[in-house]
Amino acid sequence: MISLTVNGKNYNVDAPKDITLLWVLRDHLKLTGTKFSCGVGECGSCTVLIDGEPQRSCTIAAEDAEGATITTIEGLPEDHPVKRAWIEEQVVQCGYCQPGTMMQVAGLLAQNKNPIPQDIFDSMDDIICRCGTYQRMKKGVETAIDIMRKEGSST
Repeated sequence: MISLTVNGKNYNVDAPKDITLLWVLRDHLKLTGTKFSCGVGECGSCTVLIDGEPQRSCTIAAEDAEGATITTIEGLPEDHPVKRAWIEEQVVQCGYCQPGTMMQVAGLLAQNKNPIPQDIFDSMDDIICRCGTYQRMKKGVETAIDIMRKEGSST
C-alpha cells in the first residue's frame, strides 16, 4: 500500500512498490492531466510539484513520494496566475505538454516572485513542446508575473 497526499487529499493506493508516480496519478487516481511522453524525465510533460518543487513524475517511484505534498495540474487553482496567463496569451496549441509546463512555471514562480529572463530560461530550458510554442510560453510566464505583481499574489 502506498500512501500519498495529492491535491490536498490523502490516498492509499494498492500498487506495486516499483510503480512510478506518473502511473499512480494517471491509472490509479485518474488524474490524467499529468501526461506521459518520453518516460525518462527529459521532456517535462509529466511535471508535478512535490513539496513545491517541480519534479518529473515519470522518474520517481510512487513510494518515494510518500509523506510529500504532491500537486498536479488538477490541483492548481483555476484562478492561479499561470492558468489565467495561459488562457490570456493563448499559449496552448495541441496542449499535450502544457500541464507539465504550467506546473514547471508555477513551481518557478512559487520560489522566485521576480524572476529575471535568465531564471525563466533556466527553468524552462528542458521543456520539450512538440508544437514549438516556446514564444507563447515565454509570454505566458511574463503575463503570469504581471498578474502576480498587480494582485500581490503569493502563488
